[in-house]
Amino acid sequence: MYWGFFLMHMTGSSKIAIYGALAANLCIAAVKFIAASVTGSSAMISEGIHSTVDSGNSLLLLLGMKRSQRPPDRDHPFGHGKEIYFWALIVAILVFSLGGGMSVYEGITHLQHPVELRDPFWNYIVLGSSIIFEGASLVYAVKQFNKSRGSLGFWKELSMSKDPGLFAVIYEESAAIAGLLIALAGVFLGHYFQNPVYDAVASILIGLVLVTVAITMVKESKGLLVGESAKNEIVKGIYEMVNNEERVKTLYFPLTMHLAPNEILLALDVEFQKEMTVGELFTAINQLEDSIKLKFPSVKKIYIEAKNFGGRQEPWKQYPGE
Repeated sequence: MYWGFFLMHMTGSSKIAIYGALAANLCIAAVKFIAASVTGSSAMISEGIHSTVDSGNSLLLLLGMKRSQRPPDRDHPFGHGKEIYFWALIVAILVFSLGGGMSVYEGITHLQHPVELRDPFWNYIVLGSSIIFEGASLVYAVKQFNKSRGSLGFWKELSMSKDPGLFAVIYEESAAIAGLLIALAGVFLGHYFQNPVYDAVASILIGLVLVTVAITMVKESKGLLVGESAKNEIVKGIYEMVNNEERVKTLYFPLTMHLAPNEILLALDVEFQKEMTVGELFTAINQLEDSIKLKFPSVKKIYIEAKNFGGRQEPWKQYPGE
């Protein structure tokens, strides 16, 4: 019960961001397809496909969040938290194939068989309103992300984010706004020069934007599925806290892995002072675990291997790559 409550609480802001994006995309997709049928715009068809794919992606992310909240069982002793990363990967694949691929195909088809453009009025109305709705969804998602991000630059922190519920929405909404601006330019230039080629090229460019975003999301999801470490400030914070404990003689590099966006597995290799009794050793380990969880709430599982042999110099730098 506690496990599920914790994950639901920690992913609340992500869920709200996804629900907002879902509502916006469903409405916008319907309006875009209506406008495309009236005006014959290839870019507008691509944008309708884009919004439809985004709507499906939001549902998949919500499904992943729900399934990741299932408690541990015999086959999954560490829980199902990583399932959200799996569904984020599926979302990235759909953005690449359905969003990017179909938009590029639609543009190439209209290059080969140009369609005469009709009254662009509804295109402008739909694109303008879509930019407003997508922009509002993006601003909210960015605000939620900023509440938890570190001191590095925005894009750097986003690439290091462990929460697909937020980074997927930010990437998708950013791509949506870029696509809308490209579609707007394609519609305008197509009618201004009375040349449907501009509209078809805009569709291809929208597809390329989606492919780029999809590749970025695949890279992010792949790293999380394989098992990414906690942020460097958390790892170093844990190291400094434990290393400053007077009962600890030598501490080697803490090993961490994200099991879910807000759940970290921690393994410590510690050499305690030789003068300690077994009882004192168990007390020290329990106190260390309580202190770590208090200062770093996202650390949920801790495994400490206590050793009693001569330590090496500068153990922090023994970690590969340091």
